[in-house]
Amino acid sequence: MLEIRRNQETDRPFSKEQALVLPFNAVGIADIPFVGGKNASLGEMIQELRPKGVKVPTGFATTAYAYRYFITTAGLEARLRKIFAALDVEDVDNLRQCGKQARSLMLETPFPLDLQEAIARSYQTLCQEYGEDTDVAVRSSATAEDLPDASFAGQQETYLNVHGLKGVLESCHQCFASIFTDRAISYRQLRGFDHFEVALSVGVQKMVRSDLASSGVMFSIDTETGFKNAALITAAYGLGENVVQGAVNPDEYLVFKPTLKQGYKPILQKRLGTKEIKMVYDQGGMKLTKNVSVLPAERNQFALNNDEILQLANWACIIEDHYSQVRGMETPMDIEWAKDGITGELFIVQARPETVQSQKSKTVLKTYQLKEKGEVLLTGRSVGEMIGQGKARVILDASQINLFQPGDVLVTNRTDPDWEPIMKRASAIVTNAGGRTCHAAIIAREMGIPAIVGCGNATTVLQTGQEITVSCAEGETGKVYAGLLNFEIQELPLENLPRTRTKIMMNVGNPEEALGLTAIPNDGVGLARMEFIIANHIKAHPLALIHFDELEDELAKYKIAELTTQYENKAEFFIAQLAQGIGTIAAAFYPKPVIVRLSDFKSNEYANLLGGRQFEPKEENPMIGWRGASRYYDPRYREGFALECEAMKRVRDEMGLTNMILMVPFCRTPEEGKRVLEEMAANGLVKGENGLEVYVMCELPSNVVLADEFSQVFDGFSIGSNDLTQLTLGLDRDSELVAHLFDERNQAVKRTIAKAIATAKQFNRKIGICGQAPSDYPEFARFLVQEGIDSISLNPDSVIKTLLEIAAAEENRE
Repeated sequence: MLEIRRNQETDRPFSKEQALVLPFNAVGIADIPFVGGKNASLGEMIQELRPKGVKVPTGFATTAYAYRYFITTAGLEARLRKIFAALDVEDVDNLRQCGKQARSLMLETPFPLDLQEAIARSYQTLCQEYGEDTDVAVRSSATAEDLPDASFAGQQETYLNVHGLKGVLESCHQCFASIFTDRAISYRQLRGFDHFEVALSVGVQKMVRSDLASSGVMFSIDTETGFKNAALITAAYGLGENVVQGAVNPDEYLVFKPTLKQGYKPILQKRLGTKEIKMVYDQGGMKLTKNVSVLPAERNQFALNNDEILQLANWACIIEDHYSQVRGMETPMDIEWAKDGITGELFIVQARPETVQSQKSKTVLKTYQLKEKGEVLLTGRSVGEMIGQGKARVILDASQINLFQPGDVLVTNRTDPDWEPIMKRASAIVTNAGGRTCHAAIIAREMGIPAIVGCGNATTVLQTGQEITVSCAEGETGKVYAGLLNFEIQELPLENLPRTRTKIMMNVGNPEEALGLTAIPNDGVGLARMEFIIANHIKAHPLALIHFDELEDELAKYKIAELTTQYENKAEFFIAQLAQGIGTIAAAFYPKPVIVRLSDFKSNEYANLLGGRQFEPKEENPMIGWRGASRYYDPRYREGFALECEAMKRVRDEMGLTNMILMVPFCRTPEEGKRVLEEMAANGLVKGENGLEVYVMCELPSNVVLADEFSQVFDGFSIGSNDLTQLTLGLDRDSELVAHLFDERNQAVKRTIAKAIATAKQFNRKIGICGQAPSDYPEFARFLVQEGIDSISLNPDSVIKTLLEIAAAEENRE
């Protein structure tokens, strides 16, 4: 099948460099100059990774030599250079005119006969294996494409469901011409590539019948934060082009790689996409594919099951490990996959190095922070952890991009690579459709532009000329605010920071922010609160889920039914959501310790959850009422606590995240602590088993006075300075009447804390603090260091400042 031209004088074959066509199994990663990055990678995987279980469809590639042979024999270069002599990529009309002329010239020029014959023989070989006129994908692969520092994502054309030799030849010709698409010309110019140094290879690959199943994109790194221990998978129904081009909002799955490799099943997140359309084969006519609507029942189901998610994540690890070994450095990968609807098999159809996060500086932490809040007009999926603002420019068709002004916020249905000539001028991008792994998102990241994709109705809510702020700096959910809000950019140098004896930990409650926070120097998480996940993701009272059929509040029942569409068992919704949220935080900081506080809602806060009023008492003073430990073993809440335990057991046993330490809040007596441990053990969480440690919050005077006895029950303490202050000083911290008396620096509070630290040390128990005071008051942090505290857990925005204070305090102590 190697189509190597022969020297007519000697009848001996020329070298590999002068092959017209090469089968995928004859090329590897070293052959990028011959067949481009895309095809070289396919060959590499077929040769090296198929034996490791990674399935890749076979095929062949026309070579860079074949492209240059076409250009040379037809005398095209001089005529093309003449066209590009007047090129100005900043002038959209000029760019269009030059691109159109170049493509027309290419398409009007027929292929040399021997190139046509070489393609024909290679295609016939595929047909012998898969059947007459077998369906193939015809994809462009430029020799400068899929490099570690430039993606060229979507710059040239792809054709799916191509049948028959005539169709294959026409598609190859169209691919050759697509080296001069407007977007490709602009991108090469922007990145400094010579238009005539770059050649084009065409890959012809057996189609995977994902039109009958699903497909998508995955990265072996988190695309927004650069967190390298996660694989991000997106999935939608039908052929993969809709996901790649951002035409659908796909499902998203996040898998933790380190414990996956150990044999666990660490699916950290599952987000349901709308998946409103799917691309399928077109039966007849000139079009090869068409989009059809997805049935509502299918939209409300995940496109992949858990086993398929884990298989793809495993393949992402295998592919990343192989390319890292080949290149001699960590190489995160951008991978396209497809599921065959006939056989049910999964396949990898493309793989390339990731080109944004892997290139970022690791010595400076750049953060964006809004300094004020405004009206939220829209939300969607964040792309890039930045903030941009300007006047909205709503453009519905690429033919109107000449209307775009530098500094505008581009608002459109979806941003595909045709929009690239103006994307680099935008202050931000907002789209109706698309997911975090579409080509437009890749380009937006590469250009350093914040984008929010998948908003649904951006083009109707936003108006041209409207001033807006686009924030991707608040986690995975991006927000479009009305007006030009004040924000600041901070750059923190991470080199030469001092190391401290006192461990510097962080308070983290929002799983959406967890992966991004790991870039801040830290020794783990001193407080992970469940309350944020329960209030913002679960939203329903645990007992309302368990006793769903008995709910009296019809509106709450309706809302719970909507929330739990995916779950026949409503209680499983609570378990799964809590496990995924806490699992994400534990994974983000793995293998460092992550201290997870069990639920500490007060009864009035529980009552505000959906269905909660039916199960909660009315208390005069909930702050010191039925909260924390006292709920866990009470028959009125025991079932709800069992769900918490099951979720935490899942994090440790199924996800393999044994770095998680559990902590009991508001535990009034050692005897109560023992009852809680018994309740936990009854639900499969046994202290000491599989390394499980259980701490107690030190937030009541009794925790300090009886610290010696609490030391016999628990493995460690974490000081909650807010509650300890209010109960030491005898004031309600929520009352504005006595708020002026609330001060953690009061001598009574400081002496209480000093005694707690001393007693914990005496009994060889770890003790830290997770309250607000060290974040607010540097002198309080210095006091804690002087007393010999083991760890200080801080709000993320005060870590660096307090770290420097602690280092100075430790130096003075010595």
